Amino acid sequence: MKLKRILGVFAALLAFSAVAADERSTPVRIGLTPTFPHDQYRPLEKWRLYMERKLHRPVEFTRRDRYIETMDLLRLKKLDFAWICDYPYVHFRKQVKLLAVPVHKGRPTYRSYLIVPASDKTTKSILDLKDKVFAYTDPYSNTGYLAPRFDLQQAGADPARYFHKTFFAWSHRRVLESVATGLADGGAISSHVWDTLSIGKPELTRAARVAAKSSDYGFAPFVAQVSVSDDKFHAMQKLLLEMTADEEGRALLRELNLDGFIVGDKRLYEPTERIIKAVGEK
Repeated sequence: MKLKRILGVFAALLAFSAVAADERSTPVRIGLTPTFPHDQYRPLEKWRLYMERKLHRPVEFTRRDRYIETMDLLRLKKLDFAWICDYPYVHFRKQVKLLAVPVHKGRPTYRSYLIVPASDKTTKSILDLKDKVFAYTDPYSNTGYLAPRFDLQQAGADPARYFHKTFFAWSHRRVLESVATGLADGGAISSHVWDTLSIGKPELTRAARVAAKSSDYGFAPFVAQVSVSDDKFHAMQKLLLEMTADEEGRALLRELNLDGFIVGDKRLYEPTERIIKAVGEK
């Protein structure tokens, strides 16, 4: 009888070890959107390897060029985490959990920048671009779509009729390229992407000019798929929050043009929620 109990315990331990080993071999799946500048593939790979070492398991990054595609992957539970925009976070918040918020220039916020070609010396606001060509980032981008439409609405203009033509460039960098090359007379992008490209691709930002800046919005957050286990959630959160604690993490943050990450507060996203309701999007 005693032997049977010993064998039973041994079998249970073997089964537990097999499950644990399988769990450690299962990749952590992280989605990225146009929030992340296209030029940062090299630091992205460094970041992935850093995460693998800290989490002691494989990490996979999945990049999509449209916010809704990443949100679909989250809803289908094909991602564990994602770095998304504040607009989809607010819109889909019942399906995700706020994991961490980036900090840039000492603040967990960013802005929408109205940009025009550098040769345009007169534009001071979006109202100066009536009947012009305007480039948006993505229909689920706050800084690249919702915020400029809100500004027009607040001025009593109809965003659907104000411009001669509008188009989606599908990334903040492509909006900048469209404006810099004269394909668009104006566009709206994230202040963080502008600042990051000013460092990495100054020839692009020199060809454009920031004509106006919005008020502050909660920075594009890192979120978890709602059914991610508590252990996995806290392990990833701890990794992000503690990046400033070691030299490799600090070096990565510099390459990402971030100060670090904080736990964040849902109240950061109240301004975004207000303009979603005001503009009546989605």
